Amino acid sequence: MSGPDYSKLLDDEVRAYIARGAEFYPPDAVDLTIAQQRAVYDDMCAAFHAGRPEGVETWDEPHGGVPCRRYEVGPSDVTLIYYHGGGFVVGGLHSHDDVCAELCGRSGARVISVDYRLAPEAVFPECYNDAKSAFDAITAQYAGPVLLVGDSAGGNLAAAVTHHARQRVTGLVLIYPGLGGDRTKGSYIEHANAPELTTRDMEFYKTIRTGGAEPPDDDPRFAPLHDTDFTGLPPTVIVTAQCDPLSSDGESYRDAITAAGGKAVWFEEAGLVHGCLRARNCSTRGAAFFDRVSDAVIALAKDEWPY
Repeated sequence: MSGPDYSKLLDDEVRAYIARGAEFYPPDAVDLTIAQQRAVYDDMCAAFHAGRPEGVETWDEPHGGVPCRRYEVGPSDVTLIYYHGGGFVVGGLHSHDDVCAELCGRSGARVISVDYRLAPEAVFPECYNDAKSAFDAITAQYAGPVLLVGDSAGGNLAAAVTHHARQRVTGLVLIYPGLGGDRTKGSYIEHANAPELTTRDMEFYKTIRTGGAEPPDDDPRFAPLHDTDFTGLPPTVIVTAQCDPLSSDGESYRDAITAAGGKAVWFEEAGLVHGCLRARNCSTRGAAFFDRVSDAVIALAKDEWPY
């Protein structure tokens, strides 16, 4: 069976975005050493960095012993905790700096980006422990509504922390998250060899995250979709990219929450690829994707559910 025709699914702007990213971060990056992967990823993120909106101030500070960066554009009762993507291997405060700054500028919320430890130096559950430690410290310091937002691996962490602190989270926004879905169906099969992320890449990230150990079968800290209880979760918005093996996780997670009586909505944005947050300034579709994410943050920050 032949795979999807990405020359038709992706428009010229998205293909140009992919080509520009590949100048820094090659499609076979998982074959590089960890140091090389981090270097080329950092170079790519720097090349796409769009700056911070006027008026957004930042402070680097630890929360719960974890390095973090706080963004503010004025007083706010709402705190947004952001967990960055990067397969649990690459990325940090720098990689998603402009994304966090823009979310702060658009929503007015205080944004705190969490620089959790990465594999292979830190294996599961250490990345989760960092994510939870930062969450506990931040929510102890700021008493108002708290939103959790994360992309890719960070989406996994945002959901995992929410499952363990569900009464303390006001809203959850997940951006092409990896949640431990069924790899024998849906986008895992249809888009197994998609541009920007393949199931081969995912296997590498899963193996390095556990230090080569067998992943746990029933631990929602590792795979939130493996939880047995989806009750009491906060209103959740999941935004995925069509041409991404992880997209079906968004559908599965929405269905699990709504089946348990919760509020959840899933948007699969057509003609986009994993990592398309960085395409927001060079692609009409990428801009609309980021608008979808921002609108969710703004609505949940106001305790609204316009879906």
